[in-house]
Amino acid sequence: MEASARITCEFLGLHEGDTALLCMSLDYIAGKMMVVRSLVCGLRLISVSPSGLPYWEGTIDFAAMVPLQVWNLLHNTEGRERLKQIRNLIIGGGAIDEALELELQDFPNTVWSTYGMTETLSHIALRRLNGVEHSLFYKPFNDVTVSLNEEQCLVINAPAVCDRTLITNDIAELSEQGFRILGRKDNVICSGGIKIQIEEVERLLRPHLSTPYIVTRARDEKFGEVVVLLIEGTSDDAQQICHRVLPKYWQPRRIVTVPHIPMTETGKPARAEAERLAIPLGRSQELL
Repeated sequence: MEASARITCEFLGLHEGDTALLCMSLDYIAGKMMVVRSLVCGLRLISVSPSGLPYWEGTIDFAAMVPLQVWNLLHNTEGRERLKQIRNLIIGGGAIDEALELELQDFPNTVWSTYGMTETLSHIALRRLNGVEHSLFYKPFNDVTVSLNEEQCLVINAPAVCDRTLITNDIAELSEQGFRILGRKDNVICSGGIKIQIEEVERLLRPHLSTPYIVTRARDEKFGEVVVLLIEGTSDDAQQICHRVLPKYWQPRRIVTVPHIPMTETGKPARAEAERLAIPLGRSQELL
């Protein structure tokens, strides 16, 4: 934990006496690591009650938040201004929506998306979300090396924070800039021999579908598995949008309307529940 704290503070250029904001629960590693960073690097820790809309006073040099907290602050006039005053903001604990990322583009200070896991004691790489250094790729810390295995899953070697090589379930792409996460290995649909990454289908649809939706799979006698689109309420143009923006083999074979898109308590897509709902009990539309 001490090594992880030093790596983050060095990467962000934090110094003794800088202010750090603790606005997350100490029940989770993200909250614990804010305390450890402050102890190890001599930061002045300001603690506020964990909340979906945290409140603090004064200028903050370093803060860590989950996407929901950032979204709530952005849509609160006073909160948005306070958010802009944070010199280094890291966001983790969930996927960052493209719309949220777009809202952060003009922020004057640095905003980062984190990549890490429990085994690495918080993050091992950061991705810049705003400014001219904005990137789709995560930049690993100096002592971290990454590679891909035969399944194209990310392999992490971070000896300072973990004494073994970690093989993740994240399908990734490597470049000179770092690595980009395409989706989870268990979120791959194999339809007629074609491998389709669920998150990539959702990403392509995001700019075009305003109604809440989730992409999932269903068993199929002919193809093995097929792509299914669950959509909240009704969307008469969903079929046309899918045909227009998705590659032929990525297009849903079925569109199912549901009252609400299933989500976990932490605001992430409830994939298992979505698969259950893909067996239509209500209104569905079979596509050719």
